[in-house]
Amino acid sequence: METLVWIIGASLAGGAVSLLLAAAVAYALLLAWVPRMVSYSVGVLLGVAFLSLLPEAFEKPADAEKLFGVVLAGLLAFFLLEKAALWRHGHERGDHGTRQPTGMLILVGDAFHNFVDGVLIAAAFLTDLRLGVITTLAVMAHEIPQEVGDFMVLLKAGYGRGQALLLNLAVSLTSVAGGIVGYLMLEGARAMVQYALLLAASCFIYIAVADLIPDMHRQNSAGDIGWQLFLMTVGIATIWAMESLLH
Repeated sequence: METLVWIIGASLAGGAVSLLLAAAVAYALLLAWVPRMVSYSVGVLLGVAFLSLLPEAFEKPADAEKLFGVVLAGLLAFFLLEKAALWRHGHERGDHGTRQPTGMLILVGDAFHNFVDGVLIAAAFLTDLRLGVITTLAVMAHEIPQEVGDFMVLLKAGYGRGQALLLNLAVSLTSVAGGIVGYLMLEGARAMVQYALLLAASCFIYIAVADLIPDMHRQNSAGDIGWQLFLMTVGIATIWAMESLLH
């Protein structure tokens, strides 16, 4: 039971505490830059997908064709999910509404990712207390830049600061669910992790490529392109640096 308490506390730290730190950074330093910080968010999302989630998913033995099939199915599923959201907004409001479905999708992707973090934290604590603490710190380190990027996406999608914080906070609790599931049925949870990683990656890729990059193409001056390329590179470099430091 003591181990479960450690797992729940560490999962909260990996999710909710990381989120609050990210919110403080986003609100205090980056809020005035929301339009330009969308480019940073694209870099972070693609960095997390291609440098963290997919490599981790492909580390486990499995048929590569099957894994790529899951990613493809995820992309199609998120396309349909966004279409359904647009259809609902159009029928309810006569237009696309004030909030873009991108905000909903980023929360879905975050839920998968946080659940996986909880399972990984549980596995670490069940192995060794020290390993559990180190894993929790590692989760917090990679969550903070991603959450900053997520905040920028939610604000750009039309959510208010308080709404973005509360929704992200609710989604962060899926890490606790992952921790409890990992504690109760670690072997079964480990089988779920691979697919959750793939779905989280497909969600982040879809948001970056289908929603955010087309929006960036509306600003085409030389200065805009320069800032976009720079901030995308900074976003990717942030995730690369975190992954390099934590391995």
